[in-house]
Amino acid sequence: MNIKRTNLRILPILVLGLIYSCSPTVKVTTDYDHSANFSEYKTFAVYDLKAQEGQVNQLNVDRVTKAIRAEMIAKGFTESSNPDLKVNAVSILKNKTQVTADSNFYGYGGMYRPYGYWGGGAMMGGANTTFNTYDYVDGSLIIDIVSIKTQKLVWQGIGNAQIDSKPDNPEEFINSSIKKILEGFPPGAVKK
Repeated sequence: MNIKRTNLRILPILVLGLIYSCSPTVKVTTDYDHSANFSEYKTFAVYDLKAQEGQVNQLNVDRVTKAIRAEMIAKGFTESSNPDLKVNAVSILKNKTQVTADSNFYGYGGMYRPYGYWGGGAMMGGANTTFNTYDYVDGSLIIDIVSIKTQKLVWQGIGNAQIDSKPDNPEEFINSSIKKILEGFPPGAVKK
């Protein structure tokens, strides 16, 4: 009997450890101009990204710029002062709170009704409801790619993650996020 109780106490600790050890999952959505001929684009330049006050610090702005450059070059584009495409990234961080309610039904009534009957009446019990709040940052990174020739947006990728703590390795998190966001660029390209 003691062994079962000990195992039941360890299980929640293991589950919580797994949840908190994982880095945030980035969800990606993309959209593009279906009439654009992406095969004509060969060169790019990254806009002068600046850290917005209260949003992202300069270290992360530099990491984002470096990761975009590396990913575009890996895709076969050349950085140029007279580019075909301009790439811009904007971050949006919002502090959010999630509230959950958990109701437990015990005793004479509620869901279990161990000594009562399932009809109404005789032995009605109550419920104990607890409310839990969870604070997190909803972070989005939007990458816009604009054609210099038309001055129009031709591709956009948005990465969104629920961030509950600072990543252990911000450079690795940013690099993998940029890679995931730009995975669908250019549209129709053969995956390597």
